[in-house]
Amino acid sequence: MQFSVQYVLSHQKLLLTNVMYGIVLDAGSSHTSMYIYKWPADKQNNTGIVTQHDECNVKGGGISSYADNPSGAAKSLEKCLEQALTHIPKFRHHQTPLCLGATAGMRLLSITNASKSQRVMKEVENKLQSYPFKFKESIILSGQAEGVFGWVTVNYLLENFVKYGFVGHWMNPGRDTIGALDLGGASTQITFETSEKVENKSNTMELKLFGKTYRLYTQSFLCYGQDQYLRKLLAHLIKDNYPNSTVFHPCYPKQFNEYVILGKDVFDSPCTVDSKPDKIDLEMNVNVVGTGDYQNCLKNVKKIFSFENCKYSKCSFNGVFQPSLRGRFMAFSAFYFTHKYISTLTNMDMTSPNQTAKAVRHVCNMSISEMTTKTKQDEKYMKNVCAVSNFVQVLLTQGYHFNEVSLPSISFEKKAGGASVGWALGYMLNLTNLVPAENPVVMKALPIGPWKGILFLSIILIFFALGYLLFVYRKAKANEGMV
Repeated sequence: MQFSVQYVLSHQKLLLTNVMYGIVLDAGSSHTSMYIYKWPADKQNNTGIVTQHDECNVKGGGISSYADNPSGAAKSLEKCLEQALTHIPKFRHHQTPLCLGATAGMRLLSITNASKSQRVMKEVENKLQSYPFKFKESIILSGQAEGVFGWVTVNYLLENFVKYGFVGHWMNPGRDTIGALDLGGASTQITFETSEKVENKSNTMELKLFGKTYRLYTQSFLCYGQDQYLRKLLAHLIKDNYPNSTVFHPCYPKQFNEYVILGKDVFDSPCTVDSKPDKIDLEMNVNVVGTGDYQNCLKNVKKIFSFENCKYSKCSFNGVFQPSLRGRFMAFSAFYFTHKYISTLTNMDMTSPNQTAKAVRHVCNMSISEMTTKTKQDEKYMKNVCAVSNFVQVLLTQGYHFNEVSLPSISFEKKAGGASVGWALGYMLNLTNLVPAENPVVMKALPIGPWKGILFLSIILIFFALGYLLFVYRKAKANEGMV
């Protein structure tokens, strides 16, 4: 027994020494998430099979919400970083890359107050450097980078670049890549491979991964994330009714109302500047009353988009060029949760534009009590389901031009290959060179130790099977002799 325990402990230690780790903090507009990834330590050509090891959601808002309290942004990360200390072996700490990428929330803060943005990022960087990990960087990602890294994540997890086989070698799976649709709190991204001419050069990017060049179209729409879109919609409704102290909201459910402060809750954002009335009282309280009117909601949602004035051969919306859609897509982040709520509330799926419209209409006709009862979710989440569902419907069908044929090609996912879908994994793969430009012709998919173990177990199983067959054969012969 003592020998067995010692063997198990030594084997566990061997497995730990064969694993490397990496940490990415996804500093989004509404919250921050930490992801820990792991991969074989003896990878060749800087290529490893990366899987998600752990995840931690930081309590509180995104780091941009600490604009007036920069040290609070840094302190908010402590609990998750302490978790990383315990979930990664101590002897690996100094080799574990640590990085933070801030997205649209910080992009907006850098527009409104660059000095506050810089102070927040500096405090966060100092906090990360105080831990014993291998600090790499803390940066504000561009919208295009966020979109491309999300695309890399999706296709890496689905093994569309390379696939490792049973014999432990990389192989080209011969699959088409799929497009990525990301909906965050302050921006939304669309990225997909295209062979068409991209008429606006800022929308194109070429990546060389595993010896193959991928030509991508990518576009990020700032202020069209879920939270900022809701502000834009509310600002639009208030502008049309100002200075009335009551505003009827067609996208809020029946039986629901709330009070908002015009400055803090609506117009304290660069995304709502265009809708701000002249001589507005930003301290004014307004009662927002839900009417649950699908048609009126849809009409007002469409006004948040501009489908005119395209100077290119074709556009998505707001005059932005977009080539024709190609292949399948994966939609994640807020797209996933919106789709989940629609499915839960209606038992209907978004399989076509008409079916989507029927499902969204059904959602908007529900009262707030019906929605909370059916989903077991709080009012603060359910109040926006009709509004966001209409937004997603318009964004996908009229904005991105998904139709009867292409809309069913969208898969709404939270995870793929056991890892959360988002830009974080693609970012870390790029930062640590875990995805090489050149093609590793022969690559071990697992360290030699585990392969020896698998081979040994296979031999044991073969001998066991042969022994069992011999036993059955002899028993049958014996029964024949008795007859």
